[in-house]
Amino acid sequence: MSIKYKIIYISVHPDDETLGCGGTILRTTDWGYDVYWLNITSHNLEDSENTQHNRDNIIAKVGDVYNFKEIINFKYPDQHLDTVSLLSIISEISNTFQKIKPDIIFIPNRSDVHSDHRISFDSIIAASKNFRAPFTKGIYMYETLSETEFAPALAENAFIPNTFVDITDYIDKKIEIMKLYDTEIMPDPLPRSVHAIKGLAAFRGSRIGVRFAEAFMCIFQRF
Repeated sequence: MSIKYKIIYISVHPDDETLGCGGTILRTTDWGYDVYWLNITSHNLEDSENTQHNRDNIIAKVGDVYNFKEIINFKYPDQHLDTVSLLSIISEISNTFQKIKPDIIFIPNRSDVHSDHRISFDSIIAASKNFRAPFTKGIYMYETLSETEFAPALAENAFIPNTFVDITDYIDKKIEIMKLYDTEIMPDPLPRSVHAIKGLAAFRGSRIGVRFAEAFMCIFQRF
């Protein structure tokens, strides 16, 4: 009997999950795994009530397409995560892990240029220490277009993938889902454009001899 993993994909802002893991989410769902989505921020403090409502509707639509077992949305303020108690974020993430007990966790890159991403990474790592989350077997960082590649060009910021997932059969659906984020997707050839999404996936695919792939850095794995 094959193992049915529980996987949680963590986005800092809604669309990170699709940019970094969209094809992998679709593939692991097709494999029959229990797939969860944790989103950490969703609204900017300056957003109107109508804008917030539209953002919530998009999150719901995206969740339906991916067929997540559960969506957890903390709704911390976008671009103001540094105003939230780090202990509060760690506690909420830890409580989510204790409830779901994920085998595998996909998380944002440690050195993305957006401070929300770096704060979230530190919080997730604190919540996933082995004595807090002994059920976890693997943690993988993903790359987010317009965030990962814009980090300062220093050695310690390098995203060096060592794990690849063939998403050739899912690239078109990934792009369809990304288009649901109508205020986030960019015109060609900008970073969050269809051109860039397919280009990165093609480049990552060439690394493993397939047309399209997503790349990850495994920072923890236990057998």
